[in-house]
Amino acid sequence: MGYKVAVAGATGAVGREILQCLAERAFPVDDIAALASERSVGREVSFGEDDVLPVGDLAGFDFAGFDIALFSPGAKVSAVHAPRAAKAGCVVVDNTSRFRMDPDVPLVVPEINPHALAALKRNIVANPNCSTIQMVMALKPLHDLATVRRVVVATYQSVSGAGKSAMDELFNQTRGIYVNDQVKNDEFTKQIAFNVIPHCDDFMEDGETREEWKMAVETRKILDPDIKVTASCVRVPVFVGHGEAVNAEFERPIEVEAAREALSEMPGVVVVDRRADEGYVTPAECAGEDQVYVSRIRKDPTVEHGLSFWVVSDNLRKGAALNAVQIAELLTGSRARLPAA
Repeated sequence: MGYKVAVAGATGAVGREILQCLAERAFPVDDIAALASERSVGREVSFGEDDVLPVGDLAGFDFAGFDIALFSPGAKVSAVHAPRAAKAGCVVVDNTSRFRMDPDVPLVVPEINPHALAALKRNIVANPNCSTIQMVMALKPLHDLATVRRVVVATYQSVSGAGKSAMDELFNQTRGIYVNDQVKNDEFTKQIAFNVIPHCDDFMEDGETREEWKMAVETRKILDPDIKVTASCVRVPVFVGHGEAVNAEFERPIEVEAAREALSEMPGVVVVDRRADEGYVTPAECAGEDQVYVSRIRKDPTVEHGLSFWVVSDNLRKGAALNAVQIAELLTGSRARLPAA
């Protein structure tokens, strides 16, 4: 059986990756619609190696008769059109932040909490933040092993997390610096080329950014409401791939070898942890890959039961597009269900 699928935000970095993932994973599609804003109507986007899709107008699209809609057009746009699609009987998998903390909307990482889909009420499923996804993928087997109490994380987030225009800004600034052009900041608050910016998303009243807040509240909704998380989110001059330095404190003793074994058995996680030069994975090496990579696993001697480790993943793949497609696969039963948490 094939499905009628719509991809909203199809001309953006995540939207294009969604189309690529659907094709690569042979999602059973009978009909597919690529949608974006009015200014993108008439453009074309690739679907697999051979197919090209015309871009239609999201605002005027009738979702009646469509089974699945994968949304990544921005939170304000999703707020308008995701409920419209859901009301038409189409199940929406939304990549934006708009519905993540809605108590009636499941927030799902398929390897961790596929059972949350049983609570689907509004025909909307939320895809977590890219930084949250890769961190909870690493935390889940460790939480099962020794129960995570507290997490301190510093992120090293690529510019693709802020969209295609942010990637263009890094490219243009880097090129301009080499020829002594004046640096122009449109997408970022400060120069991103040859720099790092401790500022992802908007500031909140308590001094946190919304990105840092998201990592804390989403982790609790997905994994365990009792886990304490404090994050420092930093934008770095990398095109694709987020890195995270994670420190976790546990309720019970946990040994490095046991942690390494548990992580190795986690679906979607690959451990590359050799205590030698090149014995770890970097964002440049994970770009285009589906897995979450964990390296540099070591004891934290400053707390009773603590570990530190390094996590990298392609933020456009597992951090966004792939996770959304995996949710669609669970919803349609087009792939075998992963074990429930």
